[in-house]
Amino acid sequence: MVKVSVIVPVYNVEKYLKKCLGSLVNQTLREIEIIVVDDGSRDSSPIIIVEFENEHPQLIKHLKKQNGGLSDARNFGLDHAAGEFIGFVDADDEVSPKMFAELYALCQKHDAQIALCNLVKVDEYGNELQKLPQIPNLPEKVVLHEDLTAFADLSYFACNKLFKKELFKDKRFKKDVHFEDIQLIPQLLLDSTVIAHSPEYYYRYLERNDSISRTHTSKGLDILRAVEDVEKYFSSSRYRRQQKELRRFQILEGVYTFLAYWAFVKDAETSAKMAAELKKFTQNRGLGIIEILRYQRFGQNYLLSLPVGKQIFYLLYFAGFRRLPQRLAKNTN
Repeated sequence: MVKVSVIVPVYNVEKYLKKCLGSLVNQTLREIEIIVVDDGSRDSSPIIIVEFENEHPQLIKHLKKQNGGLSDARNFGLDHAAGEFIGFVDADDEVSPKMFAELYALCQKHDAQIALCNLVKVDEYGNELQKLPQIPNLPEKVVLHEDLTAFADLSYFACNKLFKKELFKDKRFKKDVHFEDIQLIPQLLLDSTVIAHSPEYYYRYLERNDSISRTHTSKGLDILRAVEDVEKYFSSSRYRRQQKELRRFQILEGVYTFLAYWAFVKDAETSAKMAAELKKFTQNRGLGIIEILRYQRFGQNYLLSLPVGKQIFYLLYFAGFRRLPQRLAKNTN
């Protein structure tokens, strides 16, 4: 029986792929399949995949398709997954050998639909740049109808989590958009009753200088569209009466995550358009400046927990400055 299917979308990542696949074939969990989806790569990535497939035929499932983007590749992998649980790993990242054994064991122990671990950001030389804890002091088991704060507090990466396959029965990643994780993962959580958490930093996230996340365009508006989709799903979910947590989600993802992206948009016309859309977003939901500034995450004021440069940037925005200097934006990380 395949306990976990790990889906790895691949597109022109020859420089990083061996390290990624090497970390997966060495998982301590052996009842695993590694679904490597070649999304129309034009470099030597397909050759590397074949090498691993030949060396580990019992683990590697090599799929090929025309280029369709990250969401399309993940969905293609989901259509071919046989595992009881589903994991996602980006092809330029790597994971601890214990990651999927630990997350699977937590799901079994607590009858959880989702399990997650922490991440650490690394550079191309493997140097650790920043630890990225999901929620400080999050219990090992969270019963969501008793405590839904995780809905608003989680960072919605797909890659550091394990999902019950049933959650994807009628759901897929939205295609042709950015921030597809923000659009889908909260919906999967809303379909869940229990989540489990490991405090270990099992996922090593590579910060690449040439990453798509470094190109800041009007695609950032997809963040607001993602939040809108989650809002609609929340309204018919079992947790629909917990409006406080929805509101906190709107502030974190729809305001602060959006502003963190908007800060790096260089084109003045695009920046103005995005600022106008954010204003409309907050007004339509009655999110006032005071409520946003008082927003708390992990039991403390979110704004005051940020670096000083970021605090200044956001305060200037809320004071009415809609186009801020790039030299200031650089200090928002």
